[in-house]
Amino acid sequence: MTPRSRSGTRTGTETTYREALREALREALSTDDRVFLMGEDVGRYGGCFGVSLGLLEEFGPDRVRDTPLSESAFVGAGIGAALAGMRPIVEIMTVNFSLLALDQILNNAATLRHMSGGQLGVPLVIRMTTGAGRQLAAQHSHSLEGWYAHIPGLRVLAPATLDDARHLLPAALADPDPVLLFEHGSLYNVAGSLDPAAEGLGLDHAAVRREGTDVTVVAYGGCVPKALEAAGRLSDEGISAEVVDLRTLRPLDDVTILTSVRRTHRAVLVDEGWRSGSLAAEIEARICEQAFFDLDAPVERVCSAEVPVPYARRLEEAALPQPAGIVAAAHRAVG
Repeated sequence: MTPRSRSGTRTGTETTYREALREALREALSTDDRVFLMGEDVGRYGGCFGVSLGLLEEFGPDRVRDTPLSESAFVGAGIGAALAGMRPIVEIMTVNFSLLALDQILNNAATLRHMSGGQLGVPLVIRMTTGAGRQLAAQHSHSLEGWYAHIPGLRVLAPATLDDARHLLPAALADPDPVLLFEHGSLYNVAGSLDPAAEGLGLDHAAVRREGTDVTVVAYGGCVPKALEAAGRLSDEGISAEVVDLRTLRPLDDVTILTSVRRTHRAVLVDEGWRSGSLAAEIEARICEQAFFDLDAPVERVCSAEVPVPYARRLEEAALPQPAGIVAAAHRAVG
């Protein structure tokens, strides 16, 4: 087995999703004096999920700030700092806890440019862990990023790969408006090598992770590896599945999604959010509005069960989208 450090990263030439995020934070703190990191346990503890481990010792308490357990307060402080010309990166421990700061995010960060007639921008980045699969029960495991993708004035990102984890943060910090970065908890220990050609990623485009001709599988975040696994199983059965990683949830890249669907004529949408009112429902509506006559089968959706995420491992697995369910949906679409 490859040895691991206590931060959960592998030693040697490989890196992990967690390490890629940390290197992005390190680069931002090193190159721009306006950037600082703040949130619960980001300093002395190194972050609840170990992403900021070592940054306090490297950059000091003025640049890496531990905050009280008050999401509304420290997100509000981040908004104020952004209005004053800083480039704050605010970490919220999990997406469930972000609801305590929803007033700040929705009624201030997302609206101030509009309400000020363009005079006030909020160049704020908010990072948070999302998703299930780690037996952390209902209050730490939901996927609510689709709620935030509903809000005008925000840009919503969901990096699914090491390269996106490493290179989306600089682009987010350069945005003059608030950006929310959703990091799926199941990805932190994923290991691999970074692609040198991936530098300078933009924020506007989805990515085709695997090309195919028979069915388009659309996913994001922690569901992308499951979609790719399903595509591999389908290939063994003679079905060619194209996997589209949304990468940006707001604004959605309609062009990439629709181009793929018009080529394959079938779509399976994978979303760890609940089916009712889901991001998958929005994408299905857009496909039907703009490419209905290109479809050879109804659009399939694979979403989480309409229950709070269970604690018990087998119940949790049963509640979440899994490769087998994606394969079954693709079979229904292909017929």
